[in-house]
Amino acid sequence: MTTVAVSLTPVCAADAIPLEGGVAALVDGAAVAVFRSFDGSVFALSNVDPFSGASVLSRGIVGTRGDAPVVSSPMYKQAFDLRTGACLDDAAVRVTAYDVTVVDGVVHVGPARVVS
Repeated sequence: MTTVAVSLTPVCAADAIPLEGGVAALVDGAAVAVFRSFDGSVFALSNVDPFSGASVLSRGIVGTRGDAPVVSSPMYKQAFDLRTGACLDDAAVRVTAYDVTVVDGVVHVGPARVVS
């Protein structure tokens, strides 16, 4: 059996992320936005808004659309599913979603998720 080592980058304490808010972090050279939803779940997406090219998603509005936890970009207000990075307003657009884990109260961001 082959074992693959997964790199996890500690970002911050989970309680340093405001509920229904986000923070920006640099993870392996990539601008990543880390969010905490109303129920305390933690998610990570690319921080770059694909519609404007600005690194601003961490400053977006966190909430829900239907049963999906979302962040709405502060630029043009498109909503992105925090679980997958899919844009709910334009099915052809998505941002990179990252694996996230919380260990002893510290948020660790892993590799980008592969979307099939």
